[in-house]
Amino acid sequence: MGEAGVGWIAAIIIGGLAGWIASNFMNSNTGLFMNIILGIIGAAIASFIFGFLGVSFGGWLGYLLAGFIGACILIWVGRAIS
Repeated sequence: MGEAGVGWIAAIIIGGLAGWIASNFMNSNTGLFMNIILGIIGAAIASFIFGFLGVSFGGWLGYLLAGFIGACILIWVGRAIS
């Protein structure tokens, strides 16, 4: 998270927003806490995947986009497992 220039409190807020957007996009009924978790972990996963592919995002908008994409991936994986 430090690489993107986003602090911990901002990461929680942006992660929650990214998770909420992803849960609405994927028609998933998750609560606030799970939205935050999905957004933060999703951003970390998406940043890793995009970094591996040579794509990088920066700042608040990049973290939000990475969180959204990663949270969608996590929701999809969760549905595939259950």
